[in-house]
Amino acid sequence: MTEGPIGVLRRHPLAADALLAAGLVALELVFVLLTPRELWPRGLPAMLGWSALSALPVALRRVAPWPAVGVAVATLAVPVLTGTGTTAQGLAFAVLTYTVAARRPARSAALAAALLWLPVVVASLLAPPDGAVAVAPGYLVLNNLLVGLLSYAVGRIAHARRAATRALRERARVAEERQRALAAQAVADERRRIARELHDVVAHHVSVMGVLATGARRVLRRDPDAAEEVIGTVEETGRAALRELRRLLDVLRTDTEPVDDLAPQPGLAGIDALTEQVREAGLPVTLHVEGTPGVLEEGVALAVYRIVQEALTNALKHAGTATAEVRLTHGPTALEVEVTDTGRGPRPDGERVGHGLVGMRERVALYGGVLRTGARAGGGFRVYARIPVEVQPGPVPAGPVERGTR
Repeated sequence: MTEGPIGVLRRHPLAADALLAAGLVALELVFVLLTPRELWPRGLPAMLGWSALSALPVALRRVAPWPAVGVAVATLAVPVLTGTGTTAQGLAFAVLTYTVAARRPARSAALAAALLWLPVVVASLLAPPDGAVAVAPGYLVLNNLLVGLLSYAVGRIAHARRAATRALRERARVAEERQRALAAQAVADERRRIARELHDVVAHHVSVMGVLATGARRVLRRDPDAAEEVIGTVEETGRAALRELRRLLDVLRTDTEPVDDLAPQPGLAGIDALTEQVREAGLPVTLHVEGTPGVLEEGVALAVYRIVQEALTNALKHAGTATAEVRLTHGPTALEVEVTDTGRGPRPDGERVGHGLVGMRERVALYGGVLRTGARAGGGFRVYARIPVEVQPGPVPAGPVERGTR
């Protein structure tokens, strides 16, 4: 993409300021051409040359501000030598005053303004330009001081605005970095918690595999040599896998976390008690179970329980006076869980990260599912998760299909 003229001038301040100085000289020429011809100054080319010299400090105002101030003060000799002041000179002093006030600290800006305008006051008192002799010197001094003060004030306002803009950008950058850090920390904390919870599930299945292989090896008597060799391999593989899984899960823990926090975790059977607990806390909850529940993997059941727990906790905290509904749908290939409420939903907060939503997303993603959260069209909040499952054969738990109050 080709850079435009404005972008080029921003990258080359000397060229931009040289154009501004040329514009001041051109403005001087326009003023002369607009006056009656009989009032034109003698030696128009020489006057334009002095005007260009007076505008030279403007071209240096950003690349060399202090030399520009010195050159501007030196150009005060122009009215003394020619007896006529130039419009470009007055404009150059105003532009320089604005520049140092807008781009320099307060002390150096005030010093530069004083170095610019005190000689102007002295020159106005001692050598006023031709055509202004009838004007009282005090008027000239007051006029120059007003121009200088106005230029300085506008420059300081611009300086304050730039400083405020920089401060806001820095705060936004720090807030964004903090937000990313909090989000990363939330993900890391949730993954460590999931690792601790899955430890029991994985360790249980692998341990059972090892125990069954050991028992089978002891009781199996047909073709004992081959069977013993194969089952011995299964036994050793299971135990090796258990050791590796424990080692990998230990990597996910921090040194400050207790290694014995491995209590059994709840599953689908605990959702009924969970809804009753939330109902007693003040949020009316209705539980619906559709389909035929089967024996699920313990990790999936744990993930569903945690999703319902987090959604109901958020509804209890943020929904206000409302009701909630939990719907579990058991399908042949997937388990769907939906938690809705009729409240106002969580309020947006720019300095907090939704750790609960992060945890839900991590749990669902762990089993290849999808998660959708957000406000409902009719009011309230909705959490929906669909997790692919492979139902294991087993007894169908007895119990009511629908619980709760409406």
